[in-house]
Amino acid sequence: MQRVAKRLLDVTVAGLVLGGLAPLWAAIGVAIKLGSPGPVLYRQLRAGRNGRPFVALKFRSMTAGAEGRGLGLQVAHDDARLTPVGRALRRFALDEVPQLVNVLRGEMSLVGPRPALLSQVERYTPLQRRRLEVAPGLTGWAQVNGRNSISWDKRIELDAWYADHWSFWLDVAILFRTIPEVLLASREKLYGASGVTPDL
Repeated sequence: MQRVAKRLLDVTVAGLVLGGLAPLWAAIGVAIKLGSPGPVLYRQLRAGRNGRPFVALKFRSMTAGAEGRGLGLQVAHDDARLTPVGRALRRFALDEVPQLVNVLRGEMSLVGPRPALLSQVERYTPLQRRRLEVAPGLTGWAQVNGRNSISWDKRIELDAWYADHWSFWLDVAILFRTIPEVLLASREKLYGASGVTPDL
């Protein structure tokens, strides 16, 4: 029953946010298009539950072809590849809104470990693979307990804990904690102590 409730929550919230704020998402799309050449959406293969690949969607926050320049798949807080619109989107995690489409498709959930690159999953240890036992999410236990300001090992530990202790009400609690975390996020939480985040 809890999995049914989780799926209902995912579909309901994703549908309401996408549909209810459609004019805002359209305006963001226009701003991205006018701000720099390239597509509105950025698409990238990620690992879903049990490592199954899917195409994760994001609003493009960097110049087209950014993954082939500079830090590659990593992003610094002062990264020259970030567009002005993209900086604002990333500050409030609005670049990830299109992943609500992934949620509606069942490829992601509102809550779960952040989806990893396929190349990362290939190198996972048995402990790290435990984060693949649940669907990846827009937000998660690691995101409300430090985000990028904590070490990779600590994030894995938190993701594994979530996989072991998941419940519908834990998801609800994480969603409520996510709002102030996003609004009050410091530069360190966004990019880590090194000033870099591994997530393009």
